[in-house]
Parts: sequence; structure tokens; C-alpha cells
Amino acid sequence: MSQQPLERITIEPQSQCRACVIWLHGLGDSGAGFAPVVPLLGLPDDLGVRFIFPHAPNMPVTINQGYVMPAWYDIKGMDVDNRADMAGVLASELAISALIEEQIASGVPSNKIVLAGFSQGGVMSLFTGLRFAQRLAGIMALSCYLPTGHVMPDNLNEANRNTPLLQQHGEQDEVVPLALGRAAYDLISKAGYSSEWHTYPMGHSVLPNQLQEIGQWLKARLSE
Repeated sequence: MSQQPLERITIEPQSQCRACVIWLHGLGDSGAGFAPVVPLLGLPDDLGVRFIFPHAPNMPVTINQGYVMPAWYDIKGMDVDNRADMAGVLASELAISALIEEQIASGVPSNKIVLAGFSQGGVMSLFTGLRFAQRLAGIMALSCYLPTGHVMPDNLNEANRNTPLLQQHGEQDEVVPLALGRAAYDLISKAGYSSEWHTYPMGHSVLPNQLQEIGQWLKARLSE
């Protein structure tokens, strides 16, 4: 698969760009799905945060009867240990890592870049962030799981050993069961990473008060 740069929506800060949040959408969505959250995060203008909302490529998704839709990887079934098509995960990791490298090349230091994602996007933010070779400011994973199921991914990079993680999940999530998110958090914590775990009374979605807390977490990460 040739690596084309990911198409994306970019929202530039009012002030000079000093930091970047790359936010990955879920299955069947696009970068436009989360772009409206930026004002709701309440970040101060002087942080200079650029937001990038990339669009996943279109592909057939087995669990959805092979329908072609935006996806970071194919979902083969419900079994957590064989749910994610790892070839697709690795291809998306390359494209997302290239996007991070592009931001570094543009002058944003890696330790001022947060990798965030929801659902499939959260799976990719965890997988890519934990394996990325330069220190990130933070890794945020909403309503998701580890693509490797009940084991940590291979080739974890020490660069992000101490990077703060934020994991959040809906208590009534009908798409990604709460237990899958909790199992990922337990594995990550047991492996010695510093992650925060929060649950909310919601399904597979994001709540306004949750966005306020995300904004506070982002501000703390990007002010350091």
C-alpha cells in the first residue's frame, strides 16, 4: 500500500502555533465529526494549539457486511484478540506517524504534540503513541481498546514510557464494551505506564462535561 499523506481538516490557532493535537475519528466517521469540539475545550489562545482532524481511508469492513466506509483498519469480528486486522493497523500507524513527523518538521516539538482518538481512532492513538520513537505530550484514548487484545503491542518505545495517558469510556457503551476499555487500561497500567481512567454515564459517545475535562487535561499537557 502506497502511503499517501492523510487528508485532514486543520484548525489553526489565533496566536502563533506552539503545539498540536492530532485527533483521530471513529469507524464510519470523518475528521469533520470532531472538528466542532475545539471551541468547547476552552483552551486559552496563548497556548497556540493547532488541531488536525485526519480522515481515515475508505475500505470494506467485514463486521459491517463488507460495506466500504472510512476506517483505520478492518474489524474482522467481536473476539477482542482477533478483532483488529493488524495489517491495516500497521498501515494506519505509518500514515499517522507520518502526520506527526510532518508537524515536527513544521516546527512543533514532539513533546508539544498530543495524539488523541475516539473508538477506532483511540485504538490507533494508543497503538501509534506507545510505539512512536519521540516523546509526545500526551496520548488520549476515548471509548476504545488495544488492537492486540489481552497483550500489550510489540515494539513499545521507551520514548513514551512516561508520557501521560488519558483513557475514558461510557458505562453503557453498546459498541465497545466498557470491559474492553478497562482491560486495556489495566494492561497499560500493569506495564508501568501512567494512565488516568474515567467513566461516564453514556453510550458510545462524548459528553459536554467530558470535553471540559479533556480541555483541562490538554491544557495541563501542553503548558508543561
